[in-house]
Amino acid sequence: MERAFLLTVKLDFQKTHRDVEEAQRELKELALTAGADVVREEFCHRPQATSNLYVGEGKARDMAAAALDEKIDVVIFNNDLSGTQHKNLEQVLGIKVVDRTQLILDIFARRARSPEGKAQVELAQLEYRLPRLSGKGTELSRLGGGIGTRGPGEQKLEEDRRRIRERIVRLKAELKAIGERRRALRSRRDEISLPTIVFVGYTSAGKSTLFNALTKSAQTVSAGLFTTLDPLTRAIQLSNNQKVVLSDTVGFIRDLPHHLVEAFKATLEEVVQADLLVHVLDVSSPYVGEHYESVCDVLEELGAHDKKVVLALNKIDLMDDKERVKRFEKRYPGAVAISALQKRNLDELVRHMERHLAGYSLEIKLRLPLARMDLIDLIYSQGHVKDVVYGEDGVLVTALLPAIVAEKLKEYGV
Repeated sequence: MERAFLLTVKLDFQKTHRDVEEAQRELKELALTAGADVVREEFCHRPQATSNLYVGEGKARDMAAAALDEKIDVVIFNNDLSGTQHKNLEQVLGIKVVDRTQLILDIFARRARSPEGKAQVELAQLEYRLPRLSGKGTELSRLGGGIGTRGPGEQKLEEDRRRIRERIVRLKAELKAIGERRRALRSRRDEISLPTIVFVGYTSAGKSTLFNALTKSAQTVSAGLFTTLDPLTRAIQLSNNQKVVLSDTVGFIRDLPHHLVEAFKATLEEVVQADLLVHVLDVSSPYVGEHYESVCDVLEELGAHDKKVVLALNKIDLMDDKERVKRFEKRYPGAVAISALQKRNLDELVRHMERHLAGYSLEIKLRLPLARMDLIDLIYSQGHVKDVVYGEDGVLVTALLPAIVAEKLKEYGV
């Protein structure tokens, strides 16, 4: 386990001290998720970043002394560094330096399991590191391992710019092909058109716990960040017998690097194509407002800000102040206060989901020929059969069906 020194630098143009406190807390959580042993945390203020070291030379010398005294292995900046700053800092400090984006990429590399997820991580790594080649030169290759060096793209860093660019082109083509396959599958799914509900939220808001509670599945749940990187999808039946598809997605984070959003567009397309979003918000966090705004910012960047949304105020089991819960319910009209862990108020959340999806399903009565038992199978798989009567001249079915399926079968309507 690497001994880490965390540094947050506040520049004049940045926001309030409260934002800095949240940034420090989040950096520590990111570092712990990446497997670091955090032995020192510091904060400093500067009017602006210096071009050579980001911090001043005096601060850099103090950091070098502290790193030597405390046997620090890595300094993690809560800011993004240029290639030149990165190189100069490592020369002055004599140890490895990692910035915020590298840290997030490292966690993504740990979490990726599917070929698509690994390709997305590698693309994001290479696109981040390519412009820094001029600043780091051959030092960019780190085969020793540790925070900031993991992932399928690490050995590619020895290649020259041309070969890295070629790899980026191939990865983009691969992800484009994956996206096209996704669209083809979605097009076939749209033919039967089960409504799709996608969970979004700040990382560690409890999306996976809620997903497990509603689907009775066992997706990995962890206190660390970005537990869910590859999306998971399950079909369930709501209390009104309407069938829907639920999808869990990667958690968002404040100031999520733009090229990370771009690299994960294929995965995040599920958000854009959703019929309904369930925004899971951890109301036990002191930074609940900032988290809410951060998620809304990412949704806007994805072009999904105008989607229908049900807001789930999660983790009320951690709040002793019931009046505070009521204040949140007033602040966010239409929100539902829940505990995904204790499965509290989930029935109310489902009712909100059902109301938002009203019109996606219709109750119809059909008379189907005995020769079209395939349609009977379709109705059972995609809808809820309320009544069925078999006769000599056909099958009389009353069922709740997705609107598009009902439209396709209207010729058999009674």
